Amino acid sequence: MSFVRCEGGTVRVPGRPAQPIGELQQAVLRLCDGTRHTAAIAADLDLEPDEVAGVVAELARRRWVAQRLEVPAATHPDLALRRILERVPDETARDRALAKLAVLERGRDAVRDAGTDAAALTAAIGALEADFAALTDSEAQRAKGARTAPCRGLVYSDARRAATATAGPALLEHLEPLQLCLTAARWMTNRFADAIRARLRTVHDRLSADGGPVDLATLWMHTLPSPHPDAGDLIDTAQAELRAKWARVLDLPSDARRVRLTTAELADRVRQEFAEPGDGWSLARYISPDVLVVADDADALARGDVDLVLGEMHCALNTMGASLFVHQHPDRDRLLAETTRDFPGPRLLPTLPKELPLRWSTRSRPSLDRPQDHYVTLVDQTGDPHRPNSVPSADVRVEDRDGRLTAVLPDGTVHDVLDAYANTLTQRVMDRFTLRPEGEHTPRITIDRMTVARETWQLRVGEVDFADEKSEATRFVRARHWQRRHDLPRFVFVVSPAEPRPFYVDFDSPVYVTILAKAARRLARKDPDARLKVSEMLPTPEQAWLTDADGHRYTSELRFVAVDLTVTGTREA
Repeated sequence: MSFVRCEGGTVRVPGRPAQPIGELQQAVLRLCDGTRHTAAIAADLDLEPDEVAGVVAELARRRWVAQRLEVPAATHPDLALRRILERVPDETARDRALAKLAVLERGRDAVRDAGTDAAALTAAIGALEADFAALTDSEAQRAKGARTAPCRGLVYSDARRAATATAGPALLEHLEPLQLCLTAARWMTNRFADAIRARLRTVHDRLSADGGPVDLATLWMHTLPSPHPDAGDLIDTAQAELRAKWARVLDLPSDARRVRLTTAELADRVRQEFAEPGDGWSLARYISPDVLVVADDADALARGDVDLVLGEMHCALNTMGASLFVHQHPDRDRLLAETTRDFPGPRLLPTLPKELPLRWSTRSRPSLDRPQDHYVTLVDQTGDPHRPNSVPSADVRVEDRDGRLTAVLPDGTVHDVLDAYANTLTQRVMDRFTLRPEGEHTPRITIDRMTVARETWQLRVGEVDFADEKSEATRFVRARHWQRRHDLPRFVFVVSPAEPRPFYVDFDSPVYVTILAKAARRLARKDPDARLKVSEMLPTPEQAWLTDADGHRYTSELRFVAVDLTVTGTREA
């Protein structure tokens, strides 16, 4: 267990008094590191396997160790499971387990080999699901209501398009307004980090009041839900202050639908409101904007004859570090080399639990792992004990050094304690950047040739008067009246507090109108005073520049990763 610490003839678990432990139990517990089976522990201690098995059973009863098979979260968990099974010492049990795994591996290979043959693919997936259900006595697809990855199947397919595009140097010039947004986003992560540091300090001081050491496991347990129970309110406060500062910078007219500004006229105001060096957790040096291009065609992109739209600004996150990008990239070593430029020394990385919300799924988990980095396990089912430099949180001391809390590893390496909370900090802040003021309507804001905020409406769901209409035809007509009453464009995206992600609506389509009506009903049942956030679609479908050989148009975006040079101490861009 990552949160169990054994010292001085006692076992310490966060939130409980120290418990005495006998010499034999202590010797066995110290060897229960997840890499040894019972027979190996017995051999190391020169004891009979049955005697050690009895001790391990008692330790498990007291919840000081866990006796179960944990497959580490990975892009290819089947490979991790095979490595685990190959280490089983009992040849009969090992061969039996590997034979069952081989059935699933052959089924996976059959799905891959089916390619684009629809009939063969359907048959292969069906056979794989049947084999899985028979071998595990479990459903082959997660339930719709599952907390982690609902409806997920056994296999999925990722692919890269066989196409390239060339962007002219003028595109970089059009990105200049991003610098304003990046400066403000860094300010927001700094404020959130400052607030969390203060809360962690309060907890640490309380835990260390008796003069004893504080380990990371204890601090972590006393700040749940991570990074702190007040985290939601703290990021709300930081975001509200961010909006207020942008309101002073932009000074928007009250009744405008389109506002055009320039970087030159805003730069000094942004520096006055937001300029300061980075001082957050390790991941806060990254900000990843998604930029969409408005162009007639690929030739216009090559000339730089384009307008840009800022999509999402992902704060404290390197989006190119997600598993699907890392493992699809043609040169993974280059990505790792770029990571080393950003982090010349070892990082402290919290290992993520397997059971996580969708945004940290198998495809989106951070995967730019380096052998020199340190990994701290915070809950019992997170870690891979065979991974180098893995450290249980109970073995990490939290100390005050020069007025700042630090995490001190058993080898003496020191990291900012916030780095142990990096993923939960990022999860709170990653989608909170905005320069749009609060209000029922906010205009489209364009700086130079980049639209940094789409026109947006905040509409009360209780006033969506077509949502409960039973007749599809009447519902469609009433939805069109509602659209025109609010002067909404044909294509929009809608954000509902009751839905996991934004969804697209075409008001010329009865099907999409029905989707909107269902979402409105779900939200109204929870809170009739809640609001739907409706934003114009920009670029529109006819502004999509990416085409295939047959002339079909596709939506696309450019993904950038900005690195805060005030943190890295380098001068290179």
